[in-house]
Amino acid sequence: MPVSASPGNVEVMKHKLEVLMSVYPWVQMVMYSELCPFGPLTYYAQPFPNPVEAQFQELARKHKIWLIPGSMFQTRGEAIFNTASVINPEGEIVGRYDKMFPFLPYEVGVTGGSEFLIWDVPDVGRFGLTICYDMWFPETSRTLAVQGVEVILHPTLTGSIDRDIELSIAQATAACNQCFVFDINGLGDGGTGRSIVCGPDGRVLYQAGTGPELIPIEVDMERVSRSREHGVLRLGQPLKSFRDRNVHFDIYEEGKEQAYLNTLGPLQKPARLEQLMKMHHIVPHPETIGPRKEAP
Repeated sequence: MPVSASPGNVEVMKHKLEVLMSVYPWVQMVMYSELCPFGPLTYYAQPFPNPVEAQFQELARKHKIWLIPGSMFQTRGEAIFNTASVINPEGEIVGRYDKMFPFLPYEVGVTGGSEFLIWDVPDVGRFGLTICYDMWFPETSRTLAVQGVEVILHPTLTGSIDRDIELSIAQATAACNQCFVFDINGLGDGGTGRSIVCGPDGRVLYQAGTGPELIPIEVDMERVSRSREHGVLRLGQPLKSFRDRNVHFDIYEEGKEQAYLNTLGPLQKPARLEQLMKMHHIVPHPETIGPRKEAP
């Protein structure tokens, strides 16, 4: 749905949910895009629990659904987190997940979380949550998969030109972890749409366009168990191979990864060419900047 950077999305979210449950009463779980209630500005950060979260709890209770109402910026002490709530059909908070990898250096002032969120839906299966930029770090999804997660729910807010890359990552994440991936993107100030749902073989079950959509998808958990037992398309079995590996990944030991990474410079927004040259005391050649020369 369109997500505005100013308050006012919550009432639209509630209306959309009422429409959804009227048209598709069989739906058992509903998820919105990242930062859907208040948009992408940290100005609207607030503590948890809060009255808006309580409204979503009431809606989950009313419709007897699992509800993930996107995420909201949360104030906690002096820090701000990008936090998503998971609400069960009784209206209870099952857990809250803080986005681990804020989109730095652009998501300025947001602190990354450190705890995963995994929960079981009785008689259905195991679910896990990541948010937007988290998916660019395969360790996040793999951590969920090795703990039995069968569906990765991934609310996102992407309005930038790298959406095609994200769609590829969503497919790769599904295939490498042999699970379903629901990557749901906002519109307007909240992104460019093109939400995608992938099956445990990495194939696209559905890809949305750039307009508002309700996307009802029935998930067959048997596809996950069959993929993990027999392989992706009865070929590669990445989770079993990861389990049976001989290699120890020592780059994750403290200090091991820093030598090269420390040569990459600070995490900051790119500057213009002349600014970079000034920072590094480089004298530009006259032809590298200034007016373009006319062709002879």
